Amino acid sequence: MRLIGITGGVGAGKTEILDFIRQHYRCKIYLADEVARLIQQPGQVCHAKITALLGKGILKADGCIDRDRMAARIFVDNELLKKVNAIVHPAVRQYLENAVRKARAEGNTELFFIEAALLIENGYRDYVDEMWYIYAPIAVRKERLRQSRSYSDAKTEQIMQSQLTEERFRQNCDFVIDNGGTLAEAYEQVRKRLEAYTWQE
Repeated sequence: MRLIGITGGVGAGKTEILDFIRQHYRCKIYLADEVARLIQQPGQVCHAKITALLGKGILKADGCIDRDRMAARIFVDNELLKKVNAIVHPAVRQYLENAVRKARAEGNTELFFIEAALLIENGYRDYVDEMWYIYAPIAVRKERLRQSRSYSDAKTEQIMQSQLTEERFRQNCDFVIDNGGTLAEAYEQVRKRLEAYTWQE
């Protein structure tokens, strides 16, 4: 089983690339953001720790963490943000490592993908077999986010400033998919990279 990390800046088109892979390969795909949300649910590993740190004021009536309230607390306090990350990131890593072990033991999966914008910063470079960078020019990404998420240029710019530069992404990745053109062109790059693996219509 080949373990592949997929990363890239906001608006680069990681979701579309992964949808294509999901449809056509014997694979498992885990999104770190989805795992992080899952392990913050009531009864899961991070819920009690985050509630103890931030207080019950961040909880909704059903006991779930209100992500907007939590964000309002931690993104104005860098120390709190670090503490929350210190709870969540190791737990996400543990969850993913367990999933990888299970997939290897079952033996039915050819490709296992882990996607996150922060894979490199969170130390996955030495864990995965290879790291892919989904690239698109800044102007293209801004236009996509304007259309798909109604982001203003200012909001997109703010997010981009918090992410790695294109140079850093390229330095830390083994393979670059140029997704600045059509999706068909990007998909063809994926097909060539994965031609040794089973193709499913």
